[in-house]
Amino acid sequence: MSVGVIIPLPAYTLNPAFIAKKAEDLGFESIWYHEHPVLPVASQSSFPATGGEIPWTYAHFSEPYISLAMAAAVTSKIKLATGITLVPERNPLILAKEISVLDLHSGGRFIFGIGAGWNREETTMMGGDFDHRWTQTREAVEALKELWTKDEAEYHGRYYDFPPVYSYPKPLQKPHPPVLLGGNAKNVLRRVATWGDGWLPNRATASQIEESRKILDTLASERDRDPTSLTISVFGQPTDTTRQQVDDFINAGALRVSAWAPHCETEKEMENELERMSETMIR
Repeated sequence: MSVGVIIPLPAYTLNPAFIAKKAEDLGFESIWYHEHPVLPVASQSSFPATGGEIPWTYAHFSEPYISLAMAAAVTSKIKLATGITLVPERNPLILAKEISVLDLHSGGRFIFGIGAGWNREETTMMGGDFDHRWTQTREAVEALKELWTKDEAEYHGRYYDFPPVYSYPKPLQKPHPPVLLGGNAKNVLRRVATWGDGWLPNRATASQIEESRKILDTLASERDRDPTSLTISVFGQPTDTTRQQVDDFINAGALRVSAWAPHCETEKEMENELERMSETMIR
């Protein structure tokens, strides 16, 4: 059963190695870390889930790649995923190497969940073009694929422009780790079918997944892509998600379902919660 666990906020109160090892032992298929490197104290951006104020927990993200590297060191099977990486806020020349090293030394377990961000002030201060953030994201992914797959990689675009360079090591997964596009923008499925490897919808229903699976299959065929190569990974389900709900998503066309673990202050509390989630969602 492909069930993932999403690390709750604050995301740094417990050791990632402990959570990942326990999750793997309990049968979870993947572990997901997310990012906001900074959060502006003063922001006019509305929180997408509510349209209102930004929750206080958004000041308490961990660093996903360091956390996943710690998780990789003590596990052997569980997939290591970002849900999501804010691509316009990162330099692809550096990001390509971080991902390659993580994927190589974890035995090819990395899943590259990506997004373009929703906080204008944050995106801008981190060097992103908020009004064209998905165009910038696509360029970054194109550059990453060049760096991952070419011995001498170069890219010449609006946002990223570099001459032939060496970038080693390469990821273990070939041609590269799967690129899953997050969000529910009206063009997201078209983007997935054109330059992604899967969709990472947040707070979806089984009926929405079933309808989107059909649309994605059609879009893939129109682009001469194998529809089965494009996956749907349901993200952001509540901690009390049941096995029946997981089955409903899988039957609707999803590859995996990931749910939030509750925030816990101690390892024992987290151990108990992961065991409860495993009993409810997996066994």
